[in-house]
This record gives sequence, C-alpha cells and structure tokens, in this order.
Amino acid sequence: MITPALGAPAVSRGVRVGYGVGSFCTATFGAVPGLLLLYYMTNFLAVPAWLAGLVVAAPKVWDLVLNPLVGRWSDRTTSRLGPRRPWLLAGACTLPVAFFLVFAGPPLTGVPAALYVGACFMAAATGYALFEVPYKAMPAEMTSDYHERTSLLQWRMIFIGAATVISGILAPAIVNSEGDGGTLGSYRLMAATIAAVLLASMLGSFFGTARAPMTGAPEPDGGRLRDQITAARGNPAFMWLLALSCAQMTAVSMMLAAAPYFAAYTLGDPKATSTLFAALVGPMLLTMPVWVRLAKRLDKRGAMILAGLMFGVGTLAALATPAIGAWYAHVMLLLVGMGYAGVQLLQFSMLADVIAVDAEATGKRRAGVFTGLWTAIESGVASFGALVFGAILSLGGFLESEPDRPVEQPDSALTAVLVGQAAVPALIIFLSVLMTLKYRLRPADAPPPAASG
Repeated sequence: MITPALGAPAVSRGVRVGYGVGSFCTATFGAVPGLLLLYYMTNFLAVPAWLAGLVVAAPKVWDLVLNPLVGRWSDRTTSRLGPRRPWLLAGACTLPVAFFLVFAGPPLTGVPAALYVGACFMAAATGYALFEVPYKAMPAEMTSDYHERTSLLQWRMIFIGAATVISGILAPAIVNSEGDGGTLGSYRLMAATIAAVLLASMLGSFFGTARAPMTGAPEPDGGRLRDQITAARGNPAFMWLLALSCAQMTAVSMMLAAAPYFAAYTLGDPKATSTLFAALVGPMLLTMPVWVRLAKRLDKRGAMILAGLMFGVGTLAALATPAIGAWYAHVMLLLVGMGYAGVQLLQFSMLADVIAVDAEATGKRRAGVFTGLWTAIESGVASFGALVFGAILSLGGFLESEPDRPVEQPDSALTAVLVGQAAVPALIIFLSVLMTLKYRLRPADAPPPAASG
C-alpha cells in the first residue's frame, strides 16, 4: 500500500472542476464517432462495412507516431502558461472544426466518401492528441498523494459520466430527430452541436487549470524519444496496466460501434440507441463514490478485478436478449455500466500512480512520455475495435445501403451483430481481468516523495 505523501500540494475545488470539465472532450470524442461513424458510413454513404471499419482505424495509426511526440514536446515545454496548457489551447483550436467536417462533407458515396471521411477524421484525431496527451499527464503533477489522485480523478470521471450521458444520448437523439435512422441533414446538425460542446469543454479546461499546482522538476532537454520509450517499456506496472487497458478499450469500442446495429436489428428500434447508452453510462454518475471507497478497501487492483467481472458478466448475459426482450438488454447494460464506471476510474488513477512513482524514482518530468504512449496505443486500439466489428459484419454478410434504398439483412448478419455486441467483447473483458492479476506497483522500490515546505 502506498502511503499518502506528507505536505502534498492541495488541489482546490476550482481546479478540480476546471480539470474535470476537460473530460467532456475525452468522453464526447470517444463516444460519438465510436457510436455513430461506422453506421453513418455503411447506411448513409454506402461504404462497405470492411472499408468503413478500416477508415475508422487507419487515421489512428498516425496517433502511434504523433501522441508520443506530443507527450515529449509537452514535457519539454516551458512557458508562462506551464508545460501542458499551451497544448490544451492548440487542441481546442483544431478538434471542433475537424469533427464537424467529418459529418459535413460533399455529396459523396462509396470509396470517395470513405477517403473524405478518413482525411477529416485524421485531422480530428490530430487535434484530439494535442489536447488529450498533456491533459492526461496533469493529474500526476498536481499532487503526490496516492489517494488524493483518486479523489482528483473522481471529478474527472464524474464529468466523463455526465458528458457520456449527454453526448451518447443527445447525438443519437439529434440524428433520429428527423425519423428513425436519421438523415444527412440531421447528422450535420449533430456534428455542429457536438463541435460546440467540444470547444466549450476544451476552453473550460484551459482556463480552469490556470491555478493548478505542479510537482516534479522540468526536464527541458527531454532526452531522446527512443530512450524514453525504453524507460516506459522497462516499467512493468505501466506495461501491464497498458495491456489490460487495451483489452478493455477494445471491448468498449466494439460495443460502441455495434450499438446502433444492435438497436436497429436486434431490438428492432433504431431510437433505442439512446436508451441503451443511457443504461450503460448512467451508473457512472451514481457509483463513482462507491468505487472510490472500494479502491481504498480492496486496493485499486482488487477493485479493478471486481469492476472487470461485473463488466464481463453483464456483457456475456446480453446474448440472451433475442429470447427475452429489450428490457432485459437494458438491465444487463446497467450491470455493464456499473463495472465500466469502476474500470474507467481505476484505470486512470493507476496510470497517475505509475507516473508519480516514476517521477519520484528518477526526479524527471516524464508524464508526457507515459501518457503519449498510453493515448497513442489506446486510440489505435479503440479504432481497432470498430475495425474488428466491421470485419465481423462483413463475414456475416451485412449489406451496405443508402437511406433511399434500404435493404433486408440476412439472418447471418443479424447473428454477426449479436456476436460483435456481446460475445467477443465479453471474452476480451475476461482476458483483461486475468491481466489485472499481473499488475504490480512497487512503491517501495522508489524513494519517498519529499515533503513540501
């Protein structure tokens, strides 16, 4: 057990709120494209499912290069705004515009439409990296107290829950406001609304963290990127935490990509996307304080195992939906949502611990390196989930279409939707539980943090 650091800088409520509001960006950009982009391409732009999945995944390859660089650059940044906040502002000037253009393109279909969406989505991913990598590095530098970081991140997760509810329900509701399944015009309206939410969130975090305390010494030279990647690879706790996070993110991204198809073809109601999403993320707002207490009682690893088991059991049980009905799907997603809330909180709290212990051991500011690698791989894995689901649809014989030329899907495609929504994600989540058993943070190996004052 890590003991709290004596004399750790206090994080004011205003800074906690200011930091937390940036999670509207994290949750919204994670939820809306993951929820709607694949469906938008296959059912409105007549893009084949395999190609649509590739379009969602391909721009994220760029993240594997960009995110570690952004992390390194932010570690080396010295300015009157601090090392991280200039990057938050750069992201705020980029992401909202690019996101709007993803859904507001020229009248293209098929391969040309896929190329256009892919280019705009790559620009959006770039803007997201500029904001998200430094943003995730900040908690480890705001305080050196083990449990204070969990409390700080509780605010982040509360905002993630609120943002996920708003974006996950609002975006599909806007899309479906002009009829089941929506229209091209309703998708554009949704894109403009979500772009405004992104902009307000990112600017709110930029201004809200102006008085955030900083711990850890700057490292202006930053070292060679290869050396810093080697340092991250040499941190067993970081590598195991990254591995289980990748498994969890793959499952979550598959379920997000599958949700509109699950609502339309398994439940027979495209508008159910909003209520399914509400069932998934609603518990995040209600159960977060419970997970904070469980993290103290069971330690973070024990609480993560419990959260993963709840997540996996609920996902697997959703396979029975066709035999029982829509109400059952919503109940199972409530169980999934409880586990998902714990997974999200503990994942980022454990990441902050790993970063803080590394800083205490080395005396260097390398939070950007760790979060850059983390965000790059996490982003790629998130898109990989959509790619896998697109491949499952193609193997099941799913037929692409346009709004004015609907098609009837074969039974094999309906089965593929259920497999991609429940069976495969459940197996991946149970694998992440086994990975959690390998996670070890060894604070005794690092020198204790010096008391301030």
